[in-house]
Amino acid sequence: MLGNKFFPFRRLMVFFGATIFLIGLLHLISSQVIYRIPTMTPALFPVMTIFLMVFHILIASFMLMKYLCDKHRLYLMAIACAFGGSSVLMLGTLSSYADWLLCASVSSVNVNDALIYYFFRNVMMAILFTTSTFLYKYRHSDIHTRRNHILILTGLIGFTVITLILSWLYSSRSEGMSLELVDKLTKIFTPLWHNYLIGGMVALWCLTLIIMLAMTRLRNIFWYSGYLFCTFYIFMLFLLLPAVSTEGYSWYQSRLFETTATLFLIFVLLCDVFTLYKESNSKYEDSYQNSIRDPMTRLFNRSFFYDSLKRHMAEVSQEKPVSVIVCDLDHFKRINDNYGHLQGDKVIQFVAGILQGTTRKQDVAARIGGEEFALLLTDTDTSDALQIAERIRQTVYQHDEVSSNGHLPEKITISMGLFTATQKEAEQEVCVQRADEAMYQAKEQGRNRVVVWLN
Repeated sequence: MLGNKFFPFRRLMVFFGATIFLIGLLHLISSQVIYRIPTMTPALFPVMTIFLMVFHILIASFMLMKYLCDKHRLYLMAIACAFGGSSVLMLGTLSSYADWLLCASVSSVNVNDALIYYFFRNVMMAILFTTSTFLYKYRHSDIHTRRNHILILTGLIGFTVITLILSWLYSSRSEGMSLELVDKLTKIFTPLWHNYLIGGMVALWCLTLIIMLAMTRLRNIFWYSGYLFCTFYIFMLFLLLPAVSTEGYSWYQSRLFETTATLFLIFVLLCDVFTLYKESNSKYEDSYQNSIRDPMTRLFNRSFFYDSLKRHMAEVSQEKPVSVIVCDLDHFKRINDNYGHLQGDKVIQFVAGILQGTTRKQDVAARIGGEEFALLLTDTDTSDALQIAERIRQTVYQHDEVSSNGHLPEKITISMGLFTATQKEAEQEVCVQRADEAMYQAKEQGRNRVVVWLN
């Protein structure tokens, strides 16, 4: 009980189980790829970095567009800054392969600069992911004023820019500030990198994952992608822990794993887009149906009936006749006066159900007044329309005062008027008017009958 109330432990276990499986699968794939193409290894790292940089640019652009579509999703801008800044830092990593960029063999690589950019990239992304989580947690608070948006966006962009500047200053571009993370002669990692920075990055990503899980509570597929991202980066850092020097396959396997994992995350985000599209389309369809339907009977409303009639009248001919039936419940006022409006509504819903069950898919059954209904029958001549009308009238008349909605207050009848148009000259208002006149003739002739309008 407590577990279900305060945290979805079952979903958490499923998530970690699926994550372990994915990590194992991606690790197996990356290992097989790296060890099977040793001749390509020198050029493989910058190539994978380019692919990863492009993927991060795509994700940053995607987050920016989602934010622009809905300014209340301010947390997306933190993620956009994380991936945007990451792509810039990977550009710095590529600059460490100067010979390769000049189309020469990869003979000289500034590994120390590559490590510095890698460290600042991890720290920046973890902090911005944590910031995004807090912004999501308090998305319903008063942070969405124009002033707060400007302050928060300025802070996010400012932090990203400061991180980029610091990474540049601590690299070999600045003589006054430097970090020695690898020995240039032996190519062995210094204690600062191997004992402190990798452990610090692992701890930072673990903290980010815990905060993200606690605040978003495995809420939707979007945040699942965030959990996966943090878990992938934690595992990626564990791949680097055994490496004591720049020699070997650890860095290449780590970068290939990161590239593959990022590609998988893009797929997850595309699934999120597809889900949002389906929800949006469903809401639009519901909204559209509500705009053309009568709320009580779910028949089409008066406006939709006339629009449909106008559209079909443009194609009417002797070969494609259009029939209009106007129906009115007999003595309905008496039912309302004697039994109340709730019973009157029950009668209307009962008749609406009969109309829906009698008409074809291409026909239109509508409620055009209080107890008045209309039918639009396409490609239906007078004889066939009369049979349909008679079937409806008899079904209403022969009911045993019991419907799917419960007992009806009394036996009910319906009067119906029919008009069939065979010429385009007739307008939709004229068609309804003539069917209405025939219906009033049915009333005058004793009710509970169908009358066909004749010239």
